[in-house]
Amino acid sequence: MGEVAELVSGVDRHLMTAILVIGTLLLQVFVPYHRYVFFLKWLTLSLLAYAAVLFTVDVPWSEVALRTVWPKLTLDSSAAAVVVGVFGTTISPYLFFWQASEEVEDMLAKRGALPLVLDPAAARAELRRIQWDTWSGMLYSNLTAYFIMLATALTLHVAGITDIETAAQAAAALRPLAGDFAFILFALGILGVGLIGVPVLAGSAAYAFAEAIGWKSGLERRAADARGFYGVIAVSVLAALVIQYSPISPMKALFWSAVINGVVAVPLLVVITVIASKKSVMGTFTSSRPVMILGWITTAVMGLAALRMFIPG
Repeated sequence: MGEVAELVSGVDRHLMTAILVIGTLLLQVFVPYHRYVFFLKWLTLSLLAYAAVLFTVDVPWSEVALRTVWPKLTLDSSAAAVVVGVFGTTISPYLFFWQASEEVEDMLAKRGALPLVLDPAAARAELRRIQWDTWSGMLYSNLTAYFIMLATALTLHVAGITDIETAAQAAAALRPLAGDFAFILFALGILGVGLIGVPVLAGSAAYAFAEAIGWKSGLERRAADARGFYGVIAVSVLAALVIQYSPISPMKALFWSAVINGVVAVPLLVVITVIASKKSVMGTFTSSRPVMILGWITTAVMGLAALRMFIPG
């Protein structure tokens, strides 16, 4: 196991990142969506690596359970920024565009499928599928986020390691604290997150940009048929690749991008919640009252956290 860990840590990380990012870009551009999405779904299993790390360290479960429900939290601007960042990774603007666009992609991939407003008979089954997909996906992603935070708290934070510049540095710092096996699991988790995150982030940006301008868009289209759409994907991915060769800290860039997402999500949630309640837009598919209440509560909590972040002290 130690030899494998040495091999992983000894590989040029910049070269490995470049190969993975460019490989992911080529897959997204040249492989049709209905084939590509199959690999993305199975790749999410790699996120279980973070949960597996917990089996390699001593976990005080009673204390973990208590602090999960009743955390020690100082409600100052710095803590508010972290809370906004957590919101920004789970209720992100790019996810709004990505999920909506991929529902359209799924519809187009099925022969004879029509928008629900034109095919009300199919609405019940489709909405049930969307509801199951959304709830299960959010549950899985939030549990994964919880395991990431818990694994980091029980290893790096306990050891006083709180300033990590890169994901590779985090994995390397974990090895002397939790052993080679934990190091490899954490590294595999980082690899999986990267392979999933790159196409989703770049793809959602391309959908938003192309739809705003009126370009042809869609991962089922050939690159020659949607050059602007795929151009945005290529520029986004390559720009992210350049960051690793710049003096910008990737970890700090990720954190502050999450904070920005958390702030930007607030007005978008207001717009989405208002639209979801209007029959003139949604027809018979307006959101139910409980969903509307939860939507406004979510918007209010995120808005208050964002405001607190800008208040000194």
